[in-house]
Amino acid sequence: MTVGHNVTGNAHSNVPAASAGMLAIDGQLTVNRMGYGAMRITGKGIFGPPADRAECIRVLRRAVELGVNFIDTADSYGPHVSEELIAEALHPYPAGLVIATKGGLVRPGPDVWDTNGRPDHLRRALEGSLRRLKLDRIDLWQLHRIDPAVPEHEQFAVLAEFVREGLVRRVGLSEVGIDEIERARRYIDVASVQNRYNVMDRKWDAVVDYCERHRIAFIPWFPLGAGSLENEGNRHRATERLQRVARAHDATEMQIALAWLLARSETMLVIPGTSKVAHVEENITAAEIELTEEEMHTLERVVA
Repeated sequence: MTVGHNVTGNAHSNVPAASAGMLAIDGQLTVNRMGYGAMRITGKGIFGPPADRAECIRVLRRAVELGVNFIDTADSYGPHVSEELIAEALHPYPAGLVIATKGGLVRPGPDVWDTNGRPDHLRRALEGSLRRLKLDRIDLWQLHRIDPAVPEHEQFAVLAEFVREGLVRRVGLSEVGIDEIERARRYIDVASVQNRYNVMDRKWDAVVDYCERHRIAFIPWFPLGAGSLENEGNRHRATERLQRVARAHDATEMQIALAWLLARSETMLVIPGTSKVAHVEENITAAEIELTEEEMHTLERVVA
């Protein structure tokens, strides 16, 4: 993976997603490091259609207008709703737009996520995503979870088959540790890792560093994560420090949390999600915020 230089000044004022620089996923898929996560363009509990379908269409189109060229989704978002809306809003897709999707979770109801990593299910999931997204090939297809009930090598092997068959360009993993990544790399070139990670939830710090060393894109989900701190005192301290830095930049706490992620690692690809145009504009302009070393140190101590 190669990483572009950060952009400063107003050169990209019309496309703020470009302000954080670019990265090339596995050396081939070049995208701006500020992306968009399409989980929230669904109903309550990430199930069923959204309350305002037209607004979600506007969100997707506005994100692209602002320079987003990486959109992350999954067959389980809705299920199927997110992928269908992406195609409705953006197909035929503009040149350079990378749509990443995932398979391996099934949805019996709102807020219920069951793992299914059987190769036949993963193949059906991929075929469904191709159909709904109106694509002949998925640029980045990610295993949503490694299923503990299915031998790992069977799951990794079918991902390798997808690439050989030309149905998928690159593959990634989600919610994995270093040992799992290394076992997967015996079968596939791991292009990305998508784990829960934010300034307040640093469980995967070692994985972020591993991905940077090996030039693997790290895609954090749940980018603010205020509820991830169990200790009341830690939550208060973390919130106060975020607010202090936000005031210095005339920004929101979410914008500062996103700016911290972008500064944390050059192989970080952030995907904040929302179903509101105003919020997508706010999130994407976080790519223009440059934190000082002192501010980074202040924020990195929120969990201390």
